[in-house]
Amino acid sequence: MRYHPHTPDDVRAMLDVIGAERVDELFRSIPQALRLDRPLDLPPAADEIALFSELRRLAARNETAHPPFAGAGCYPHHVPPVVDQLLLRGEFFTAYTPYQPEISQGTLQALFEWQTFVCLLTGMDVSNASMYDGATATAEAALMAGRITGRDKVVVSAALHPEYRKVLATYLRSTGDEIVTVPFGADGRTDLAALEQAVDGRTACVILGYPNFLGVVDALPEAAAIARKAGALTVSATAEAVSLGLLQSPGALGADVAVGTFQSFGNPMSFGGPAPGFLATREKSVRQMPGRVAGATVDKQGRRGFVLTLSTREQHIRREKATSNICTNSGLCALASTIHLSLLGKRGLAELARLNHGRARMLRDAMERAGCRPVYSGPFFNEQVFDVGDAEAVVARLAKRGIVAGAPLARWYPDAPLARWYPDAPHAKGALLCATTELHGPELIQLFAGAVRS
Repeated sequence: MRYHPHTPDDVRAMLDVIGAERVDELFRSIPQALRLDRPLDLPPAADEIALFSELRRLAARNETAHPPFAGAGCYPHHVPPVVDQLLLRGEFFTAYTPYQPEISQGTLQALFEWQTFVCLLTGMDVSNASMYDGATATAEAALMAGRITGRDKVVVSAALHPEYRKVLATYLRSTGDEIVTVPFGADGRTDLAALEQAVDGRTACVILGYPNFLGVVDALPEAAAIARKAGALTVSATAEAVSLGLLQSPGALGADVAVGTFQSFGNPMSFGGPAPGFLATREKSVRQMPGRVAGATVDKQGRRGFVLTLSTREQHIRREKATSNICTNSGLCALASTIHLSLLGKRGLAELARLNHGRARMLRDAMERAGCRPVYSGPFFNEQVFDVGDAEAVVARLAKRGIVAGAPLARWYPDAPLARWYPDAPHAKGALLCATTELHGPELIQLFAGAVRS
């Protein structure tokens, strides 16, 4: 099988048309000193049969026999096979951007249904047609808050996902906006006293994880009240969206913008991505919402149809006058989430969320019996931190048994901030962030807890 469709004759014909002698001439704008002066260090090209054989050989080297206990923003969930099958339907085959509604009804309706699900789960009025991921959605929400309030300061909880905070810092580097990070307390929730002190008349928004990176359900309504008093917006960021089947929605708790990712619906972990991000807000802020919006309408015959509405792609390339420079969306991943949520329904999602929380409680009981106490006392959903003595050593030891044990918290908080946030905390070296979902059965949970201390 050839992976490049052009024969040497095809290449020669194209070069003749543009008046070039060799393909190298197309790269003459790149200085010679920056060009690679040797062939790429790659094995010889293989045919399809040999390629599949090699992939099977590599796959056989995988030793992990159990779903990982690692979450940290990307979670192992069951994806019904029907999701992948429905992704192949012809209604969803369209051009890159569905500007022509007459030929893109399948894609546009799927985006409309995605927006509907996002609004139902977040308690917001409007949603866009998806973002690249939860981190970029968080950063876009901060920029959006700045446009709405005219302010230049963002207050962020230290318990927000560290990678979300890094992307936020990258985005705001070009605007010059100030980012103030407030600590979390012994319960793993944002320190409200520190938050109230940090929020002032310059604050555009307050950003909290819901649940946060530590797995704790943060004090969103209290934080929203503090932000509202100062005239700032509140942004909630949700990485584990299954939690929205059990917890009150961010909108019901006072959030003005809800962001995050629906990776948990229809999308496998895939070594960390891709996964669709979401952004939803109040109707009064819809004109400042980044990205595209699919809307429902009727044609001249009164038949229901779907279109892109409120803004066009061209609006997003107007540089500083644009609400965003993101001109597209995570269409395929968003479609997978939409299909999965359609299959679950309201009752199925609630049952799935209760199952996830039940497995997390089962893990907490098993770990406590094994002598590993929870680090934080705040309410949790399906992820929590345990003091295991030496988290890196536990991860390495269990990896030899085919178990991905979790995420050592010191990887994100290397300077032992757990002790810095509050006096009686264990050293970050011992803190292990563990997630459980419907894939972690009782026997596996007991095996894991016993292996941690063995």
